[in-house]
Amino acid sequence: MNPYLSVSDEVREAVAHSRPVVALESTIISHGMPYPQNVQTALSVEKTVRDAGAVPATIAILGGRLSVGISAEQIEFLGKKGLAVYKASRRDLPVLLSRGADGATTVATTMIAAQMAGVRVFATGGIGGVHRGAETTMDISADLEELAQTDVTVVCAGAKSILDLGLTLEYLETKGVPVIGYGTDELPAFYCRQSGFGVDYRMDTPAEIAAAMHAKAEAGLKGGMLVANPIPEAYAMPEDRMTDCINRAIAIANANGVRGKSITPFLLDQIKQLTDGKSLEANIQLVLSNARLGAEIARALCVLTC
Repeated sequence: MNPYLSVSDEVREAVAHSRPVVALESTIISHGMPYPQNVQTALSVEKTVRDAGAVPATIAILGGRLSVGISAEQIEFLGKKGLAVYKASRRDLPVLLSRGADGATTVATTMIAAQMAGVRVFATGGIGGVHRGAETTMDISADLEELAQTDVTVVCAGAKSILDLGLTLEYLETKGVPVIGYGTDELPAFYCRQSGFGVDYRMDTPAEIAAAMHAKAEAGLKGGMLVANPIPEAYAMPEDRMTDCINRAIAIANANGVRGKSITPFLLDQIKQLTDGKSLEANIQLVLSNARLGAEIARALCVLTC
């Protein structure tokens, strides 16, 4: 066992007996939403996974260990501590682990810990990607590199609409990451169901996605897959309004010199204010939808691998 890995008894037993497990990230708790909605949402997401027939495995760095399957008390701790918890990507792991520190896992670090623990499906809100203006800033999320090298399928509502979605898709293509649209031919844009950019393949059932995962593993092909699940229609935001809000939020960030890992939580908070809180409810609903689909894919995968 990896000395820096801690897996809950429930998750370890489920993996050992080929039962469905869905990994969940913790950055959404500490950096994605305010308290107490962050804790309420995290617990609701876990319940959604259970109700759909899978075991939830929320992941965080606690006391210098990659913890897969944390408790409700630990979720409460991360939620209350909020932005004071270190936002941990791949580059941060050696220091945080060696110092015995706490950290909230991004998409990239959640994928790393999930693979270590034998969990193959991960549900989140939206992935990071190529930021607008990256041709001069080189601001590209480590999530994309992780998708290229880590064998975990990520279920999301597409890439966050604050990003350059066209360049994000080009980057994923270069890295050989299949982008699957669940019931859609277009990449969802987080708050919006459509972006104008096509996906690589459309699949309409969890069984189709599980079959592609199984074939990929059996063929010895490395890297992850991205499943883009549109936000439920009842909670989707109008594209023109979101474009205006995003542009205004980016202008505010530029005026305040916000860059690096602070940019995403800053923009999400600004968008929440500009939409009178409607974007927060949309965020919560799309995460719940992705958790449900993640559980269905994990269940379908178990049918093929058991």
